[in-house]
Amino acid sequence: MTIRFRLEAVSLETTNGTVDYEFRSDLTVLAGPTGVGKTTLLELIKFGFGGDAILADIAVQHVESVTVQVRIGDHRLRLSRSIDQAKRKTVRVFDVIDQQRLRDHHTDDKEPKLNTLLMTCLGLSDDLRAAAGGNSTRVGARITFADIFTYMYIPQGQINRDIAYSHESYREPKRRAVFELLFGLADAEILNLRSKISKLKGDIGEAETRHATVVQFLHDSGTESRDHALAAQARAVEKLEEAQSQLAELRDSIDPILDRETQTLRDLLTDAERGLADSRAAAVDLSRRQAQNSAERFRVQADLARLNRMRDAGERLADIEFTVCPRCMQSIKKRRPPAGACRLCLQTDPVPNLPSHDQYEVRQLTEQLNEMNEQDSVLADQHAATLRVIDDRETLIAHLAKLLEERTFHRITPRLQAFTDISSQAATAAADQERWDSILRQWDGVGDLEIAAKNLRIQREDARSALDAALLSLNARHSEIISEISEEFDAIVRAIGIPSIVDASVDAGNYLPVINGKVFSGKNQLSGGVTTATQIAYWCSLIAVAMRRRDTIYPAFIVIDSPRLALNTAVHLAEAMYARLTIQVNAMPGRLQLIIADNELPDNYRGGREQIDFDYATPTVSTIDHPGPAQVSPISVVED
Repeated sequence: MTIRFRLEAVSLETTNGTVDYEFRSDLTVLAGPTGVGKTTLLELIKFGFGGDAILADIAVQHVESVTVQVRIGDHRLRLSRSIDQAKRKTVRVFDVIDQQRLRDHHTDDKEPKLNTLLMTCLGLSDDLRAAAGGNSTRVGARITFADIFTYMYIPQGQINRDIAYSHESYREPKRRAVFELLFGLADAEILNLRSKISKLKGDIGEAETRHATVVQFLHDSGTESRDHALAAQARAVEKLEEAQSQLAELRDSIDPILDRETQTLRDLLTDAERGLADSRAAAVDLSRRQAQNSAERFRVQADLARLNRMRDAGERLADIEFTVCPRCMQSIKKRRPPAGACRLCLQTDPVPNLPSHDQYEVRQLTEQLNEMNEQDSVLADQHAATLRVIDDRETLIAHLAKLLEERTFHRITPRLQAFTDISSQAATAAADQERWDSILRQWDGVGDLEIAAKNLRIQREDARSALDAALLSLNARHSEIISEISEEFDAIVRAIGIPSIVDASVDAGNYLPVINGKVFSGKNQLSGGVTTATQIAYWCSLIAVAMRRRDTIYPAFIVIDSPRLALNTAVHLAEAMYARLTIQVNAMPGRLQLIIADNELPDNYRGGREQIDFDYATPTVSTIDHPGPAQVSPISVVED
């Protein structure tokens, strides 16, 4: 049955206080001139339901949060959402029936999602997708509550343009899918089958592309079929086995060289190489010892030179008669030192003519230096002898190696060359076998790709058959509902008296109005007033059929923003349009809720219904002073 959907109250928390609105009547009219905030209030309601609303500056600057209380079927919820950019993705939820606060819900991908809650209240899954059909290979965009809301809210920017954003091609699949869901012309199974078929189209295309790519690669590699590759692999295996057999025979034919003379030469060569290694190690050790001895001899020579410099300095200073103290520069000429004492320090002069070369330290250093010279000479002789030994052993090794090569060349070299050639053939055959094994695996993969593509095509055909069967069972309902909506639409168009319309119906494929044989769209619009009246007639026909049948899930709720705006002086058309809306509500008291915002009402439309009047002194956000009509940019202008 048609889902009951009623907006019970709206509360705005502003910087200067709270603004509350209650919607008790089936038909509520928000009346007032342009710029008093009617569209702002409706967009705030849309924002409260988690939608991406167009918020006026006054809402952004002065409204802190919006709370909507709504009844959806058996559920009554109070949703509170902050205007602040940092907080607006979180919605506080309160269950009015159970009088308890639920977990905060989110408008983004975080769990729990507000969209899931609202779709569940409507009896719909939040995982429904609208596949585009045709050549599309995508599963389709997810159907959300915002898509359902386009059938419940006709904004001012759309009322004289198109129906449920039908001019936006990327929204078209979802618009049609939502229509079918609401009127029972499709269900979750049908939508899932459509998405599955679209996905299978893409999977089949990818599988066929991979298959064609691999086959082309194999053809380019020189194989026309799997049998051709199998024969080439067999030839490669045969060549490999033949080469391996020849190698085994060659190994058996190469006898090791074991005669006594050759063995003796090898032993002598081994001993010579070992002795050469020892001699080279000894030469390195002698060079190291020579370097150490040279360094030590240089140190002793430096010490002797230092002693000689000290002795020489003493002898030179002994002949100097100081006349001035070298420290304080005072004259010492008049000083009378004791006999045999130094004029400067007054100490006893050293005994003259004592031998200065027999000092102990000088003797020790001289003896050490002589010993080092002798040791250096011995080391030099040993190093020279070692180098001669190295030369002799290198000559011996070269001679022994030449003798061995002459004895073994004619017996081993030809066989080694044959061994090398056959080994190369075996390696080539093994590489060919591996290559053909890889190509055969790819041919096996071609078969797997063919089977995969075939299975995908079978799945697609099964899905198409299931979809056709599901749609076939709904064909009668589809024809019945479209026919009923078309008749209702035509009757309402004639009752309102929309000028220039001779024939009116609803297209069975895209569910849009057909006016005088042309599908209603943004490209072939009529004049603004006629377009607005046509929209009102269309939405009234959908509501009327849904409410009358009671076997749909179409929400019994609709918000219309400024239908009179585009009518201008078409007073009779406006009166007929409002009369039809009133009749629509009166025919189903308590079941349908209609909220209309308009800047000017027909003269004969007064009383009987709830009407909230606004002006510049009392705007919709009454806690904030209105700056005046000259300082306001209407939302419809901003949107365009």
